[in-house]
Amino acid sequence: MLLEALSSAMLGLALAWAATHRLAHRLPSRPLVLSTGVAGALFGAFVMHSALDAGHWLLVLLGAVIVSVASLSLLLRPAGRLRRRSATA
Repeated sequence: MLLEALSSAMLGLALAWAATHRLAHRLPSRPLVLSTGVAGALFGAFVMHSALDAGHWLLVLLGAVIVSVASLSLLLRPAGRLRRRSATA
């Protein structure tokens, strides 16, 4: 369980670091992105470990990656300015 938690935290940190380098212009501050990636990965690992029990460490890590990516995607801002149309158009 400890190795699953450490592995998932490292995966979440790596995903968040890659997101900050690739999408820095669309994300908020770096500490928020890094902590969100790690927290999402740890939560995903917890949920998958609770659902599957011990012995399925690859599926636990896959769940950690999925939840980490999903939580990081919630931080993304739109790329450009939003076009606002009037109600009559």
